[in-house]
Amino acid sequence: MTDGKKAAPARKPAAKAPKAKRTAKPATKKPAWDIHDIDQWGASRHELGATIPEAGNSVYNETGGWRTNVPTIDVEKCTGCMLCYFYCPDASIIVEDGVATGVDLEHCKGCGICATECPVDAIVMSLEEKE
Repeated sequence: MTDGKKAAPARKPAAKAPKAKRTAKPATKKPAWDIHDIDQWGASRHELGATIPEAGNSVYNETGGWRTNVPTIDVEKCTGCMLCYFYCPDASIIVEDGVATGVDLEHCKGCGICATECPVDAIVMSLEEKE
């Protein structure tokens, strides 16, 4: 080149990389809240708006069953930038040793934000085949 810039090296064809594991977390026992006397509570015991009796209780409810698309992570391409993890609205990206290694399918809704934000295209969205 005449402008003094070096040409980018040619990329080698990528070998077929192993796909990340798709994992489901083990079932967590849902706590029983004591509401046996709810009929007698009256206005003084009912809060305005929704009440969340326990922080982090969404782990007890599977919410990923209605998705159409599912992410697949190519662990060989993953650079560990963690953008997929930070942008995922459902905290469904599983990270091990600083690399995205899987997806929590019980909570992933298939929105594709992880794939859109991945700067190296290590995440591909595909149509999920329901069993």
